[in-house]
Amino acid sequence: MRKTTEAATEKRTNRLISLAEVEHLAVDQVQNLYRRYVNRSQVRLMTSFGFGQDLVDRAEGAFLYTRGGRRILDLTGGVGVLNHGHNHPRILAARQRFQQEQRMEVHKTYFSPYLAALGHNLAQVLPGDLNMSFLPNSGAEAVEGAVKLAFKYHGGRRSRILRADISFHGKLLGSGGLTGGAQSHFAFPTIPGIGTFRYDDLQSVRTAVADLRRKNGRSDVYAIIVEPFSASTMQWCSGEFLRGLRDLCAAEDIVLIFDEIYTGWGKTGTMFYFMRYPELVPDILTTSKSFGGGKSSISAFVAREPVFRKAYDNMTDAMLQSTSTTYYGFGEETATALEAVAIAVEDDFPGRARALERVLAPGLEHIRKTYPDVVADIRGAGALFGVFLAGGPRVLDMLGKLPAQGPVGDPLLRTKIITSAVVNALYRDHGIYTYYTLNGRSPLVVSPPLVAEPADVERFLNALDATLAQGMARLVTRFVRERVSTLW
Repeated sequence: MRKTTEAATEKRTNRLISLAEVEHLAVDQVQNLYRRYVNRSQVRLMTSFGFGQDLVDRAEGAFLYTRGGRRILDLTGGVGVLNHGHNHPRILAARQRFQQEQRMEVHKTYFSPYLAALGHNLAQVLPGDLNMSFLPNSGAEAVEGAVKLAFKYHGGRRSRILRADISFHGKLLGSGGLTGGAQSHFAFPTIPGIGTFRYDDLQSVRTAVADLRRKNGRSDVYAIIVEPFSASTMQWCSGEFLRGLRDLCAAEDIVLIFDEIYTGWGKTGTMFYFMRYPELVPDILTTSKSFGGGKSSISAFVAREPVFRKAYDNMTDAMLQSTSTTYYGFGEETATALEAVAIAVEDDFPGRARALERVLAPGLEHIRKTYPDVVADIRGAGALFGVFLAGGPRVLDMLGKLPAQGPVGDPLLRTKIITSAVVNALYRDHGIYTYYTLNGRSPLVVSPPLVAEPADVERFLNALDATLAQGMARLVTRFVRERVSTLW
């Protein structure tokens, strides 16, 4: 107790770090603050890569500018957040106008013209009667709100929900239980009644639904949730699967939820991936990430009118959904999303994604053919591709013979090491920032913002060619020698 009191006293006597001081902290000072107040292991992980040794001074469009004077081409796309790139001028102007005019941020008992207009605009962009919106903060909140809506639609009389085996729907307790694959290695408690089907396998869904009938023959499934394009694994559902799923859900009165939190707003070549199939409409759609234009923490779930109105459109339940977040329809965030949607439509983000794909897809295929022992597969659409790497020095074969503890027990450890080696070389040698996914087979992800130019993609392809030409053994040896002490 005495030590705790002394530590508390020390906190009170230490002065705060000012905003002006923050802007001049050196990278080692930032790392030390992370170690003490954030997570030491995160520092060890991030410093395994060149970007863990840098601080970014400013960002614009598809580029980062470090304090050391480097200009970095950012092809991470902010892991889905930056379709608009960094600091889009129209996004900045919208937020500045909101601030300068001292608009009211949020109050649930005043009507918000921003929220009303955003709901209208979402309905105009989306097909069918996807007209009713709710606007929480994060993608995981949107997923959980969609699931709550589906459960409420059935009045609590059904108890089961189905998700795909490779799904990624978030990391909260509810959305985490709906997430499958490599990221679910720890079993947190979650919502009850979750079942699984094989991704893009309609018969697997039919079997799961048939197995979950009650004695009276009626379905006990209240919702099926799926990502039409799985950004974490670079797999996607066929049109036959999605249409078959739609028909099955309609026949069984199951609420169909499409999760397009990553792939929305043009990323894969259509405004949302499912919209490449005419007249295909889910019961609920979730979106986030680029919905906020790279500046706003906002998400949405958008429901078909019959589903929403049955669940919440009555005097008793009208405010029930709003209990999920205090910051529902937060003013500046909603104004930002209005502008972000307008930019995506007016600048034809789907068309920009297809233009990038016309350079990226054949370029990556050429690299796959040039390095068949290193590039096992190329998968993707629009401005979102995965490069699946293989090879590496024989010493990595030893990993499978070591005791399965910690990272050594990860069956994808070899893949992650060789992919990390390429990510590191691209950054250090060529000033190109990429990443790999933690789900599925951990591909290197190429996800340029939709403000990038085809010439930026050409630069990446040349850099990847030059990097792989060094040989995987050399790349891995360099990576391990540089940072092995900080990896785990």
